[in-house]
Amino acid sequence: MSHTAHIPSHRKPRRSASKLAVRAGVAGGVLSTLAMAGTASASPSPEPVAETTLEMPVLSLDLTGDVASAVTTAAENTRVAAVEAAVTGELNAQEESARSGAAAEAKQAKEQAQQKAEKQAKEEADRKAEAERATRSSARSTLQTASASAGASADDGEGTVTAPATGSASAVINFARRQVGKAYVMGGTGPSSYDCSGLVQAAYRQAGISLPRTSQDQSSEGTSVSLNNLQPGDVLYWGSRGSAYHVALYVGGGRFVGAQNPSTGIVERPLSYDMPTGAVRIL
Repeated sequence: MSHTAHIPSHRKPRRSASKLAVRAGVAGGVLSTLAMAGTASASPSPEPVAETTLEMPVLSLDLTGDVASAVTTAAENTRVAAVEAAVTGELNAQEESARSGAAAEAKQAKEQAQQKAEKQAKEEADRKAEAERATRSSARSTLQTASASAGASADDGEGTVTAPATGSASAVINFARRQVGKAYVMGGTGPSSYDCSGLVQAAYRQAGISLPRTSQDQSSEGTSVSLNNLQPGDVLYWGSRGSAYHVALYVGGGRFVGAQNPSTGIVERPLSYDMPTGAVRIL
């Protein structure tokens, strides 16, 4: 055993390689920083940069003419638009006036045509009425002549020779005379009021005979007889046979019973009161 074995060693222990590397890195960084600072302090200071001011060119434009031209153009456009609107309104007014005028002319033409047609119808009716009056006057003259030549007389001096009503004719005549004084009503068929054909129809019903309803159809029934050969119960008509406008019953003695009009009602009158156009015999 050595005599120095128990004496501790005075050498410092070795540091590890990793610690040495770290310390070397830190030292290198410090030295690098100091070197850069020295270089910066040794470099001269840069000269100050002079400021430069740019001046913009001044535009000196005269816009008065352009503004005036624009205003003139706008005013002209407004005037043209106003003129166009006025022309359009005038055209519309003229068109509406033309339509109104055409409608008024058409209405006037229609009214004139209607008036003309009514006038022609009235003239035709007057002409027919005049012809019927002439026919009745002629028939009256014929009847009076026949009565005078036969030497017979009626209650009013203007009748025909007739025999007394008997049988069915008597039933017809008696019924008709019982209705005298009742009212005339258009379309009336009894028992309180009648029109002309309604009275004739109701009277013939007493004899068991059914007649048509209207004057036209009743004048077409039976056999046509002359006014100077009448018998009680004959149907008298006014107008043309088949288109008569009035009928009544001959009751003998130159007289008839009929529903004349609303003002007279049902009356008994001489033939001269209103001479019929013709007669038909049904019984």
